[in-house]
Amino acid sequence: MRVLVIDTALGACTTAVYEADRCLAVRSDPMAKGHQERLGGLVRAVADEAGGFGDIDRIGVTVGPGSFTGLRVGLAFAQGLGAALGRPVVGISTLAALAWSPEGGGATAAVIDARRGQVYIQTFSDGAATREPEALSILDAGALLAQANAGWRLVGSGAALVQPDGEGNAGAEPYAAHNPTAAGLAALTIAADPATALPRPLYLRAPDATPPTRLPGQARTKPATAVDPAHP
Repeated sequence: MRVLVIDTALGACTTAVYEADRCLAVRSDPMAKGHQERLGGLVRAVADEAGGFGDIDRIGVTVGPGSFTGLRVGLAFAQGLGAALGRPVVGISTLAALAWSPEGGGATAAVIDARRGQVYIQTFSDGAATREPEALSILDAGALLAQANAGWRLVGSGAALVQPDGEGNAGAEPYAAHNPTAAGLAALTIAADPATALPRPLYLRAPDATPPTRLPGQARTKPATAVDPAHP
């Protein structure tokens, strides 16, 4: 199976074409924002290098957790491309992609720095999830890992935040990968069931932004003043 993978969920814009476990082309640019401007060019570059879009069997895209804007960019592009090519699009968990290892990885905790004193976290055993993904405080996430005492392999931008004693728990193996690898994205895309791995965003908490309380140009509403019944 030949797959095209796309990741814009975190701090990189990554796309690649794989056939089974063989990489035909890959591009990855580190970036916190600006995925929308770069993604189309990177996808075209890997497709051209791999021989075009005609032989692509499936498209995989990260669905989160991650940047709200980045997720929307990747999902919209992947779904549009899938519709144009008539190819299925599958959604890949960012945490599962971070945790992926060709050797299975053993006891792995994928942890993403979610800011505001929180992390997104999910635990795995040889690539199989052992908990649902969740947003936890840094303290609670560290306690969770310390309680399990599994000699964790830690991956993701939040790995350094959840060391139970602040200096690293016994047996823990900090790992530097802050973004999913193209190989992991491809392997999970090939293994995914299109009927269940739907390309829908995985949000573990509400967005930081809030909708405006008034339309542009609309006058501000003065707060109501309480009336004292004794002095109307």
